[in-house]
Amino acid sequence: MEVKAVAKNVRLTPRKVRLVLDLVRGKDVKEALAILKFTPRNTAPVVSKLIKSAVANATNNHQMNEEKLYVKTIYADEARVLKRWMPRAKGSASQILKRSSHITVVVDERE
Repeated sequence: MEVKAVAKNVRLTPRKVRLVLDLVRGKDVKEALAILKFTPRNTAPVVSKLIKSAVANATNNHQMNEEKLYVKTIYADEARVLKRWMPRAKGSASQILKRSSHITVVVDERE
């Protein structure tokens, strides 16, 4: 049985989040958390917290064995984009896009 956890409107760009997600996709939960612990990226603690949340959902709500859990699916989608302006030369301005993401983790038990 698949168990899901979602973090919405995380103020991290999806492109940077996906770099970290690719490291843990398909790994056992313990191994994934160990990898994230030593990953020097700002997105690593957010992804780690989300995986722990999915594991808690699986063990508490669905009585799954924590030792057998693995990261079945993990992905980041684009969320809302905040549009800001930066003053430039000659009284003009250029647009700055502050992107955010929706991160989804699905864990499942290995046979």
